[in-house]
Amino acid sequence: MDSKVNDDHSQAAVQRPGQSLPAAATLDLILQAGQLLFANGQTTEKMGFALSGLAAAGGFQVTIFAHWGELTVQLKSGANSYSKTIAVEPAGVDMSKVSATMTVVHRLGQGRIDLEEARSALQEISNWGPVSLARFALLAAAGAAALGMIFGVDHPASLPLIGLIAGAGACLRRWLSRLSRNLFVQPFCAALFAGIAGAIAVRVNLSSDQRLIAICPCMILVPGPHLLNGALDLARARIPLGIARIVYATVVTLTISTGLVLGLACGGVGLPLAGASALVPLGYDVLAAGVAVAAYGTFFNMSWSALPIPIAIGMLAHGCRWGVITLAGVNPATGALIACLIVGTIMTPVADRLRFPFAGLAFASVVSLIPGSYLFRMAGGMASLLAGGAKAGPQVFEQVIADATGAILIVVAMTFGLVIPRICLPQLSQSLLTRRPKAES
Repeated sequence: MDSKVNDDHSQAAVQRPGQSLPAAATLDLILQAGQLLFANGQTTEKMGFALSGLAAAGGFQVTIFAHWGELTVQLKSGANSYSKTIAVEPAGVDMSKVSATMTVVHRLGQGRIDLEEARSALQEISNWGPVSLARFALLAAAGAAALGMIFGVDHPASLPLIGLIAGAGACLRRWLSRLSRNLFVQPFCAALFAGIAGAIAVRVNLSSDQRLIAICPCMILVPGPHLLNGALDLARARIPLGIARIVYATVVTLTISTGLVLGLACGGVGLPLAGASALVPLGYDVLAAGVAVAAYGTFFNMSWSALPIPIAIGMLAHGCRWGVITLAGVNPATGALIACLIVGTIMTPVADRLRFPFAGLAFASVVSLIPGSYLFRMAGGMASLLAGGAKAGPQVFEQVIADATGAILIVVAMTFGLVIPRICLPQLSQSLLTRRPKAES
C-alpha cells in the first residue's frame, strides 16, 4: 500500500474514454471515505479493508496507495482500470468521524443503503465540527491538572494554575486553528504560552512546583496516535508512510519542547535538571488517570457515551502500573510495557467492535504514561548546554543523556506494548477460525 503512483498516469486513467458512471461513482465514493479515514487517524490496514469493501460492493477490485500528503485509489473491472489521486494529510484524529465512516461502509456492504445514500452520509460526516470550545477548554484544564496529580504536585496552588494555563492554551489553539493551517503553529504557541505562564508563576512565588506547572499543560499536546500509527505501519512493512508519521510526531514534539523552553527563558527560568515524582496513593493515581483519558477522548472528538470504555481501561492499566512499580519495584519502562500490553490486548477487539481507530483509542488510555517530563527536561538541559558551553559542567550532559535514555525506553516500551497485541491477536483469531472447520470435520 506504499508503492508510489505517478500522478500523470492517475489523471490519464481517470479521463479514459468510455468510463462508466458506476465506476466513476464508486471511485469518488471510495476517495470520499478514504479521505475521512486517512485524515482522521484510522490505521492504514483498517482503511484498506474498508475501502476494499466499498469497491467490492460496486463489483470492483481496488488497490490503495497511501503516502503522507496523498491517497491514490485504482479500480479494476476486467480489463478496465480507473485511478485517481487526492491530496490529504493524515495529521488529525477524530474518532467520531472515523466511527461514523466505518459504519456507513459496513451498512453499504450489507446492502442496507445504496451508493447515493452512502455519498450523502459521508458528505454530512465531513461537515461535522470539533467539540465545543467550552468542553475542549474545560477538559484540557482537567486533563493537565490530573497529570499534575499523577506526577505528585504538592503545592495547593499548583493544580488550579496548571488547569488555568492548559485551559487558556486550549482556547489559544482553537483561535489559531482559524488563522493558520500550519500543523506546528498551534502546539508551538500553546507550549510557548505555558512556558511564559509557568515562569511568571514561579517569579511571583505563586507555586514552587515549577517543573510541573510548565510541563503538564504541554504534555496534553503530545501527538501519540501518530507515533503509534507510524509504528503499526513500520511493523507491516509500510516503510515510507510509517517513517513519515513518526517524523511528524517527532517534529511536533520538538516544536512543543522548543516553545516550552523559549517560554521559560522569556521569564528567566529554566527546567531543573532532575526531579523525581512524588509517590501518589493508588486511589488518587487511578482517578487522575481516568480524568486524563477523558480529556484526550475529548481532544479526539469522542462522544460522551463512548468515553466510559477507554476511561475504565485506562484506569485499570494505570492501577496495574502503579502496582508493579510500587509493590514489585520494577522500573518505569517495564511498568509502561505491562500497562500497554493490557491496554493493547483489551483495545484490539474493542476498537474493531466500536469501529474506532485503534491508535486514538489506545493512546487515550495510556496518555498519562507518556514520559513528557523526561522529554522536556532533556530539552531544557540541552538549552543549558548550549548557553553554558564548557562551563555547564559534566553533570548537565550526564543528566541530558539520562533523560534521553529514560524517554526512549519508555516510548519504545509503550509502542511495543500497544503494537504487539494489535498485530498478533487478529492473526491468532484468524488462525483459530481456519483450524476450527478442519477439527470439526
